[in-house]
Amino acid sequence: MRHFISAIQFITILPVGRADTFEPAKMIPYFPIVGLFLGLLTALFDQLATALWSRPVASLLEVLFLAVLTGAFHLDGLGDSADGLLGQRPKEKVLTIMKDSRLGTMGLVAIVFGLALKWAGIAGLDANRTLLLVIVPAYARGGMLFGMRFLEYGRPAGGTGVDFFANKLKWSAFWGLAAPVVMSGFLGWSALWLNVSFAALTALLIWYYTRRLGCVTGDMLGAMAEILESGLFLLVSIGGAG
Repeated sequence: MRHFISAIQFITILPVGRADTFEPAKMIPYFPIVGLFLGLLTALFDQLATALWSRPVASLLEVLFLAVLTGAFHLDGLGDSADGLLGQRPKEKVLTIMKDSRLGTMGLVAIVFGLALKWAGIAGLDANRTLLLVIVPAYARGGMLFGMRFLEYGRPAGGTGVDFFANKLKWSAFWGLAAPVVMSGFLGWSALWLNVSFAALTALLIWYYTRRLGCVTGDMLGAMAEILESGLFLLVSIGGAG
């Protein structure tokens, strides 16, 4: 339980007590479970919001709700990653830019676009809306595990994520991702589309990171979570199929 608490404290701003230890290797498997927890809170918030406002307004509030719960942790990574990666710069320059706390134009545009796409996706959910609000955040945090598994850390001398790359991530650490995958079975045939979309987006991001830098950073993992969350919400809402 203490590793679950550590994961919640790392990813969110929720006051869940004090963890006794900080052991990244044992915390990582809980990332998808934390995503489920965030999704459950969002789904509960949706029940209240849709009772008071129209669906588009409620969906906007849920995008803001998710950002607040995570302290914009992943959004910060998305902005920093966009500032560094979106341009023809060498690897060292990219890493330097991403380390800069200041937000550039490309970072701002990426954040605005990402939030807009997430709002559009959530607003388009019809059937299975509650279930998708629960499991998509879990898929998004689970995607980060693939980044840790297949990519080397880009700042071996130090950085937010250095402790998470001390040892190569084993497949046994992916057990937490089984929860949203099993729960997706209640979507019927839509589960196939969700899981194929998740696999495709995750593979595309890893391919891009590999080709662009050949490594990953904490910011890039955060960007991965945001892109997966926005992309999955958008894709599963096609035609209201969600």
